[in-house]
Amino acid sequence: MSDQIKHECGIAVLRLLKPIEYYQEKYGSWQYGINKLYLLMEKQHNRGQDGAGTLGLKLNSIAGKKYLNRTRSVSVNPIIDCFNQIFTKINDEFANNNNQNKKNLDWIKNNIPFAADLFMGHLRYGTFGKNNVELVHPVLRVSNWKTKTLALAGNFNLTNVDELFQNLIKYGQHPKEYSDTITALELIGLFLDDENQKLFREYKNQGFNNHEISTIIEEKISIANILKASTNKWDGGYVMCGVVGHGDAFIVRDPWGIRPAYYYCDDEVFVATSERPVIQTTFNVPIEKIHEIEPGFAMIIKRSGLIKKEMIRVPEEKTACSFERIYFSRGTDVDINKERQQLGELIVPQILDAINFDLENSVFSFIPNTAELAFYGMLKGVENYLNDFKEKEILKMGNNILNDNLKKILSFRPRVEKIAVKDAKMRTFITQDNDRNALVEHIYDITYGTIRKDVDNLVIMDDSIVRGTTLKQSILKILDRLKPKKIVIVSSSPQIRYPDCYGIDMAKIGDFIAFQAAIELLKENNQQNIIDEIYQKCKEQENLPKESVINYVKKIYANFTDEQISNKISQMVKDKTINAEVEIIFQSIENLHISCPNHKGDWYFTGNYPTSGGNKVVNTSFINYYENIDARAY
Repeated sequence: MSDQIKHECGIAVLRLLKPIEYYQEKYGSWQYGINKLYLLMEKQHNRGQDGAGTLGLKLNSIAGKKYLNRTRSVSVNPIIDCFNQIFTKINDEFANNNNQNKKNLDWIKNNIPFAADLFMGHLRYGTFGKNNVELVHPVLRVSNWKTKTLALAGNFNLTNVDELFQNLIKYGQHPKEYSDTITALELIGLFLDDENQKLFREYKNQGFNNHEISTIIEEKISIANILKASTNKWDGGYVMCGVVGHGDAFIVRDPWGIRPAYYYCDDEVFVATSERPVIQTTFNVPIEKIHEIEPGFAMIIKRSGLIKKEMIRVPEEKTACSFERIYFSRGTDVDINKERQQLGELIVPQILDAINFDLENSVFSFIPNTAELAFYGMLKGVENYLNDFKEKEILKMGNNILNDNLKKILSFRPRVEKIAVKDAKMRTFITQDNDRNALVEHIYDITYGTIRKDVDNLVIMDDSIVRGTTLKQSILKILDRLKPKKIVIVSSSPQIRYPDCYGIDMAKIGDFIAFQAAIELLKENNQQNIIDEIYQKCKEQENLPKESVINYVKKIYANFTDEQISNKISQMVKDKTINAEVEIIFQSIENLHISCPNHKGDWYFTGNYPTSGGNKVVNTSFINYYENIDARAY
């Protein structure tokens, strides 16, 4: 992706279903769980590099011994830092005991941090608030009662935090801060407390003493009831995983299936992650044994090891995020690999039109690295076109086939070069805006000598174009140094027109190049009144309940075709220093759904939000744009 936007967060939950002695005997190490957690997180590092956190929980711990361990980091390499912290703690504890008990599993279980039965890992991209360690998951709500202690981590954004926050206040709480993470933690914690109190009263009335009741609560507590009560008003996309101090754990998914979650279970482990190939690689299991957590359902792992699937909210029409398929999730998934290649293949007719079918004088390449699979699909489509072309040319020759002509036809193939080379870490140290602007155009380098000056077209595949900033300030200027006749930038995704509020860091509609293009077209066509009318309609809805809000912002685009907006974007990203002709091509919505038939979430392209909170967000985002307020819309 040429424009930098934040990824989704990533989660990993691992429950060992056997005693620690089992893994020591079979796999040669009591650290089996720690090692697997590291792999589950490292194989998802693409999902979050702002921070990482880990948690280990011991079952059946001795009173007075620490049963919950956590590490968090916002260092440059947070995953590695978290595990360095873990092993430092382990080594320090052994050293404090003069390394006497390194083979004593009973002593290890009771004394060594992260000699645990249940593990949780989280990878964070900061889409809300500052990036400090206190914002990194897992977050804790601690009590002296295990069944009231809660650890929480998630891949989520809630659109109605204000509403949920006020509900907490109505319950009499005083939340320590205003954020979706703390609000979610306190809501689940609130009903966790209620469940404890209900069970306590029930068994107290039956004559049990407090110690006996604590044991009964650990067995009887209903995680499903807690989740049903706490999430019933949540609006947004979420996969939330949690651990209660006594050992029950859960992973719950939003009823629209916006955020992804997968799980695998055998007689040794239960594991859940944000991406499917992670489980395949870490545990070497076939894809058929890995299951998707269904929208609206939770996987609940009881302290006993019993695993249950429970419906928490009635599933809605599934609108799984299509950006996961285009960009966020790793392309090692078998289905994503196919989908991204098909996205590239289906856009070939538009490419051929843009270069006037002149394949002999066209070079194909891509923006590294996430557009690579779509690029391979594009090549396949071009090769299929060439095969048809060759067949027709050969048939034209009839019986007068000349060997030299035949060789020339058969040897004709697409010209492919690695044009752009990304210097990935170049901007990490730049702090001043003037310096950043001066250096941003060098974030990519080019391979010289690959283009014939003023003769060749240069076709570059990108997976998406969000703001167009890097394209204008960097990529086009660098590519133009090769002196191509024409530069064609191909986006394997459609035009991004609307803010996202379910996890992606795209909250300000005024940032999007497609929106800017539509606004420019309205002004050029003396239709400023449409902008003003939409603003008035948005203001009229500003204080309405989210369920009553209508997305009038769609009317910004109603008078123009996709091609008109694409052409305007092409003009906007080309400045006077660019000599080559520039054309931007975008994927169609129809081809997106053909390629990704099971991931119909397309609100950032179409404005069709799956939740009412989405309409509220786009309404607020447009008001912020019109009033020149530089703020997030949720």
